[in-house]
Formats: sequence, C-alpha cells, structure tokens
Amino acid sequence: MRILLVNKYFYRKGGAETYFFALAEGLRALGHEVAFFSMKHSNNEPSYWSKYFVSEKDYVGDISAFKKVQEASTLIYSFEAKRKFEALLEEFKPDVIHMNNVHRQLTLSILDAPYLKRHHVPVVYTAHDYILLCPAYTMVNGRGEVCDACLDRHFMHATKNVCVKGSRAKSALATMEAEFLKFHHSYGMIDLIIAPSKFMKSKLDEGGFADKTIAMQNFLTDSQMTMGAHVANTHKFEDAQAGARPYFLFFGRLSKEKGILTLVKAFLRAAGLADGNAGGADDTRDAGNAGMLPDTWDLHIVGDGPERESIERLITSAGSQAASHIHLLGYKSGEDLQREVGNARFTVLSSEWRENMPYSGLESLAAQTPIIGARIGGIPELVEEAKTGFTFESGNAADLSNSMLNCSAGGWCRFVGLVIDSITTNHATRPSLRRRSMMLMPNSVLIRLSRYQTMYSSSMLMNPSMVTPAKLRLWKNSCLRRPKNPSAAALSGLHPFALIERVRSCSLQMRIHSGHL
Repeated sequence: MRILLVNKYFYRKGGAETYFFALAEGLRALGHEVAFFSMKHSNNEPSYWSKYFVSEKDYVGDISAFKKVQEASTLIYSFEAKRKFEALLEEFKPDVIHMNNVHRQLTLSILDAPYLKRHHVPVVYTAHDYILLCPAYTMVNGRGEVCDACLDRHFMHATKNVCVKGSRAKSALATMEAEFLKFHHSYGMIDLIIAPSKFMKSKLDEGGFADKTIAMQNFLTDSQMTMGAHVANTHKFEDAQAGARPYFLFFGRLSKEKGILTLVKAFLRAAGLADGNAGGADDTRDAGNAGMLPDTWDLHIVGDGPERESIERLITSAGSQAASHIHLLGYKSGEDLQREVGNARFTVLSSEWRENMPYSGLESLAAQTPIIGARIGGIPELVEEAKTGFTFESGNAADLSNSMLNCSAGGWCRFVGLVIDSITTNHATRPSLRRRSMMLMPNSVLIRLSRYQTMYSSSMLMNPSMVTPAKLRLWKNSCLRRPKNPSAAALSGLHPFALIERVRSCSLQMRIHSGHL
C-alpha cells in the first residue's frame, strides 16, 4: 500500500518527529511504500520527495520585520503548499494520507488539493498537541494557567488572554487562524483523529470531535526497543560500578511549560541546598519529610531551551555545592542520550502543561528506568504507581521534592519491575470505539482506511505474515456490518490503532532499597 506521511519538520526536532520517523520505519518494515511531504530545512533528512517540500518558513527567528509579515501572510493558508502537495499526489497516488504537525508551516490548505476531491483518499491525523482546540497549542493561557476557555469553540479567548508567546499580535493571528479553519470546515476533511492518550481523546471529544477520535498510545519501533535493551543498566540500583553516582534525569526542551524550574527548585530543596521558600507558595502543602538526599545524588539535565539562563541563575544563587550536584549537559541525541537514560535511577517528567504521551517516558521505560511523573495530561497513563514509577502534583515543588526523597530512600519502591510489552489490551471495548469513529464515513473510504488501520495492529507489526486476505475481509466486514456483540476472539490481532506498545509490571524486578543506594 502507498502511504503519504505529512509533517512540517523533516528532522528529529521533538516527540512528533520521533513518532513520524518511527511510523515510517514501521510501515516500511511491513513492506509498504512510504512518501513524505514536509518543509525545506538545512537539518532535513535526505529524501527523494524533498523536491516537493515547501519553502522554509520562520515566524520567530532572527529575520526582518518585513520578512516576518511576509511569512505570517501564509500562516493560515499556503497556496504554495497546496500546489506542491497536488504535484506530489499526482506522482505518488497514495492509498492513505497520514498527517501529523502541519499547522502554520504547511497549513491545512493541502486538503484542498484537487486530487483529493477527485479520488477521496482517506486522511488520518495524529494530534500531537491541542491545536484543534487551542490557538496556543498547549491549553495554557497567557498567565501560565491551564485553561479550557476555547473548548466552546470561540477562539477570541486566546486574544483576550494573550495566550501566544505573551504577544497580543501573535495571539490575534493565531485566533484568526483558528476561526478560519472553523469557518472553512477544514477539520471536516479529516476522516480519523488519533489521540495518543486517553486524556487527549477526552478533551478532543469535549471540544466537538467525538465522532472521529480514537485513543492510540504512541509506540516504539523494533529498533527503538533494541536500543532501549542495549542501554538498559539493570545493575544501576546495586552501584555495581565503583564510584558511580545515582542521578535523576530530565531530558527535553528547557521551557517553562516543561516544569524545569520547578524540578530544579525541588531538587535543591531535597538536597538541602535551598531555604524553605525554594518551592514557592505550594510549600505549605509539604507532607513534612524532614530528610535530605544523600550527598551522592545528582540531577542531570539534558537539552536546551529558553529557560537555560534561569536554571543557571537558580544554581548560582544556591551556592557552589549546587553546581556540583546539578549538571547541565546540553543537547544529546542517539546512543549518547539513550545511555544517559539507561543509567539514570529515575527520569522526571515535570510538565506543567497537559502533556500528551511523551516519548521521553516511553524511552525511559524501554531502558528500564522508572518515572517520576506529574499528574497532568497523559503522563499518569505511563505510570503504574510503585511499579513503573511514581506521580506528584504538577507544579508543586514540595510534592516533587518529597517524591525524590522517598525514591532515594527506597521507601516507596522496594520492588520496581519494568518491561515494554507489545500486546493489545481491552479487546472488548475497541470494536465499539472503532465503529463509532467510522459511522459517518462512506464505505469506499472505510474500506481503504480499514486496510491502513489493520496494518496498525501490534500483532501485524511484530508478525507481518499474519496479514492475510481472509483476515482483512473479516476485519472489514466486522466494521461494515456493525455486529451488536463482536467476538474479541474473532477480532484478535486485527484491532485498528491498537496500543502497539504498553507498559506492564512483570516478574523482572529491580530491587531498590536503602542498602543499594
């Protein structure tokens, strides 16, 4: 089958791109032909299809005011993207289009391509953020507060609350984009929306997309799983290497919404390197743990971003000892990053926005590193308390500090077992979800889309030989006939958008207690 993958960045910039390239790898491994549509950039991976990529657009870089106005004029609707997308469609003739991040640099103008009006190619969209519901992407308002105001589909809230980068002009432009897409019925051209977390699905449903959403957790490819197993240090809780220092790890963009400043304050508090006000007003909710981290424990921060200077100031203000315990390691990638993950005692997901399904969490679990995660967005879906990790109140430095103390002392986690298991779950409910999401699709679209969805089955990813015409017909007919009580056995291994990877506790256990730390 010919599958066209669309994303505005064609290099590994963040989690959406990790998903994008992993998806391409998995599809090719199954024998499908894959093409790409993206934006030109000096960091791009090489591709035959780059001849169709749109011109690079930079709305925030170091460019002139005139250039910014010129670029912003294509933010809502790009005739260049529409024209080049049409040319690609004519050459590639896809069976399915799978869109990821497309807003602003590519725009949904691509769905107005005449080829799509003639051929009715099914369109799948993976929602990596909340742009369908919030002009600012994050559902965080200009005051830094988690916000549901735009769920009523009146996007002027974004302008009133100055939600985009603290700029009323940028907020107004984002509002215009959202209102245009609503007026143009752009999202009506999408057949199915994948929500990588149950939480995101609930928000999309609340915002008016319940008829076409389905929850499907982000996944790891065979190569990613192999890398996780390769770098996993299963002896890290035993201090097998002399002189090895245990550490908490954060890796990702150093930005406010990631909660990086809260994490640094929490660590300083736990290490006894800051006064009682280090965590802010939330300190009053401290549970009263009077202990301190052992002097051997460190905090490793991998990544770069706008809050790096603020982090450095916090470290400097805490004194010379803080600098010896908090290490800003800069940007890392590939095996260098994964080894950092595999050797960490705990990965901290400190987000203060409704994180979707962060790849940092999946990669940590694949490397058998437990998570300390904020109770916000989709993060709690990665954590089975005291088995795959621990949770804390998002934005509460005192609660995070106590979690770090408890983890370092072994009080919560005498036994932690982690494994990534590629198996689907909840067979009984998925058929109904599938049928509900497809109820309004024309049969011609449904049939072609079913082929793509079937391919998404975890069993097929692990064993492509399971794909047979008989099973394909069985799956398709089960959708078209809408049986009242579909048999889980009959549909086993054929669930669309199944959880390709999930986390479960198992007999493999890493003993964690104070004698090992």
